[in-house]
Amino acid sequence: MALPNGDRRGNAVSVTHALVLASGNAGKLREFGQLLKSLGLSVRPQAEFGVDDVEETGLTFVENALLKAREASRVSGLPALADDSGLEVDALQGQPGIYSARYAGEPKSDARNNAKLLEALADVPREERSARYWCVLVYLRHADDPVPIIVQRSWEGEILEQPRGEGGFGYDPLFWLPEQGRSVAELAAEEKNRLSHRGRALEALVATLDEERQR
Repeated sequence: MALPNGDRRGNAVSVTHALVLASGNAGKLREFGQLLKSLGLSVRPQAEFGVDDVEETGLTFVENALLKAREASRVSGLPALADDSGLEVDALQGQPGIYSARYAGEPKSDARNNAKLLEALADVPREERSARYWCVLVYLRHADDPVPIIVQRSWEGEILEQPRGEGGFGYDPLFWLPEQGRSVAELAAEEKNRLSHRGRALEALVATLDEERQR
């Protein structure tokens, strides 16, 4: 499916096409839906098409995002968008990485993941606790798309010695932002979306899709 054509002067796109999001996360559905609406894309959850979660057997964020996007597109017959993201800690040689959501095992638990991370870094001094969030987004025009659009962005920070803040999710209470003087869990939602790896990756994807639409 080609992207809907729009007025190059920036006028609203009148035609709406469906896009399946390879996720059941309501927050992602809302965030992606708002930004992609301007391109005439209506984002729908994979559950609407009976798409099951795929086994994430890839060894990189890119591989896992591709697996999810291809399955969602194959089952739904629609273009698909998938993301894969996680935390990379330098003192742990890049762990937890692609295993971030399941770092402490099943069932997934933010609290247990954070506790395991703090334990792993117990003897690491503050100046050696550098880390970054990664987000990879993959857009497939169809299930067999040989040239998917792939964008990735990181968010630099440090791992605290104890949680701070009540907002966010995942490792946010432990992820310290020196430039802001706050943890991610202490940011307002709008500020987090503006600064975060996922927010900036989505902005880059929107820009790329807009360029493709105007060709």
